[in-house]
Amino acid sequence: MPSDLTMHSLTRYVSLVVLLSFVPHVTGSVTHYSIPEEMKEGSVVANLATDLSLDVKTLNQRKMRLDLIANKKYLDVNKETGELYVVEKIDREFLCTKTLTLCYLKMEVILENPLRIFNIELEILDMNDNAPQFRRDAIHLDIAESTPAGERFSLSNAVDPDVGSNSVKTYHLSENEHFTIEVQTGRDGSKFADLILKKALDREQQAVYNLILTAVDGGTPARSGTARVIVHVSDTNDNAPTFDKASYNIKVMENSPIGSLVVHLNATDLDEGSNSDITYSYSLYTSEKTQETFHLNPSTGEITVKGMLNYEDFKIYDMEVIATDKGANSLSGQCTIKIIVEDMNDNHPEISIKSFQSPVNENIELDTVIAVVSVSDKDSGDNGVVDLHIPDNMPFKLRESSDNYYELVVSEPLDREKVPEYDVTFTVTDRGSPPLSDNETMTLELLDVNDNVPQFPQSFYTIRVMENNAPGALLSSLTAFDPDLHENQYLVYFILEKEIANTSMSMLFSINPENGNLYALKTFDYEIEKEFLFHIEARDSGSPPLSSNVTVHIIIVDQNDNAPVIVSPWRAHGSVVEEKIPRSTDKGLQIHRVQFTERHRADRH
Repeated sequence: MPSDLTMHSLTRYVSLVVLLSFVPHVTGSVTHYSIPEEMKEGSVVANLATDLSLDVKTLNQRKMRLDLIANKKYLDVNKETGELYVVEKIDREFLCTKTLTLCYLKMEVILENPLRIFNIELEILDMNDNAPQFRRDAIHLDIAESTPAGERFSLSNAVDPDVGSNSVKTYHLSENEHFTIEVQTGRDGSKFADLILKKALDREQQAVYNLILTAVDGGTPARSGTARVIVHVSDTNDNAPTFDKASYNIKVMENSPIGSLVVHLNATDLDEGSNSDITYSYSLYTSEKTQETFHLNPSTGEITVKGMLNYEDFKIYDMEVIATDKGANSLSGQCTIKIIVEDMNDNHPEISIKSFQSPVNENIELDTVIAVVSVSDKDSGDNGVVDLHIPDNMPFKLRESSDNYYELVVSEPLDREKVPEYDVTFTVTDRGSPPLSDNETMTLELLDVNDNVPQFPQSFYTIRVMENNAPGALLSSLTAFDPDLHENQYLVYFILEKEIANTSMSMLFSINPENGNLYALKTFDYEIEKEFLFHIEARDSGSPPLSSNVTVHIIIVDQNDNAPVIVSPWRAHGSVVEEKIPRSTDKGLQIHRVQFTERHRADRH
């Protein structure tokens, strides 16, 4: 039985239709209804009995039935109530595949005894239940990098089975700086987009662009579909070959064997394909002598020894090499090469330390000269050119004072407490191939300077002392540390004077000036003195001396050393207190009140 669902978006109207042939008992009018697609099964469309002026009680007897013309049975009639209801959900796009705007279901309501036939038209209204779709998920475009800005490219349009405002309304392109779209409308009202190049392309900067094209319909809410637009930027020969360097200085030993590699030139072309294939050649500025001595491979760019090299005959060769691509309109680049023939290196460089200052104070000023060193090499040319080095990560640097003379100067502050001495190794190396070297090591010792203040482990000491202590008892050891050496490290400890009740701290406490041991000079009574606060200073023996101090808090700890004393009624110590009471005194009656006191709170029990 159809459910009593609320009908929505349903309309009914009746129009007069002229029939071409007469059929007895067939109504001459057509009853129209309109419903949205995708209505739930059981939804009531209309009450046919009421609309057709039929008696509901006779519907069963007259065998009322519903025939759909050229369609499956989407609807049926409830013979008890006369209601037309949905049997199966109706998909407008499936039902009316060729209809662009209007979609109808035509049916007949047939009754017998007497026979009557009613014509019914049910208009299926479109719902936005389909999203736009592209025919292909990816749209591939090949665009030459030489294409001018403003060029247009057609894109595949999206389709939406829905109609009217529910069909494709517009397109959007993902944000980018090179492309935009322009939405066009066809004669049939369909929407399509053209891709427009708004900024010139450069394949060498970006060869592929991955864009997202989105089609949006006009439904509420709107639905959308996407396709990837993949733009492949095709190459044009717009880049000339370039060498790694514009000029090369190459050193080659004399008597190098024939065929030995001098240099492997490498030119690159940012283009692709034949536009990036490179051929190497000598330019007209390269002498015949050079071309006879060195061979240039046109494919690889390798330059190898072709003839004998003799330092005494010819020391320097200059050449220019051209790299040309194989594009239709070929482009080229060039580089210059200087090949220097080197003398054989057969003498070790020598080093001589002219002066060396050691030891030095750790607070020596920056830029102070520590040593003067000279270097030499008996070879000629680069074999006779030498370089002097010292190890890295040292607080010194070499400064050239004159030809082959160097000064070792302080470049960073020195600290004996961190590094007491340095082993400075001077290494001299010539520029031969292979290079030869020599070295010499000197030790620089640092002298201590009083540059560190004594340091106590704590800035504040709290010391608890039990009253009734023995005079001369050790209270604590307050030891400071000084990283300096010798007299700069020897510490002397003092109590900084402070009077309490006209009594000097040095009368109460004593500190060993050598080790910082703190002693009590008297016996303390908690009932008289409960705490002391003073400072102790540690001073080194440097010149000038450096010092620091620390705060000491002495707390006297109470002991149970006082007996209670009766104060009322007063009697002499040791005497007996007597009270006489009558025999008739009642129980609980107060006889006397006794008061006592003590000097120490802990004795009150």
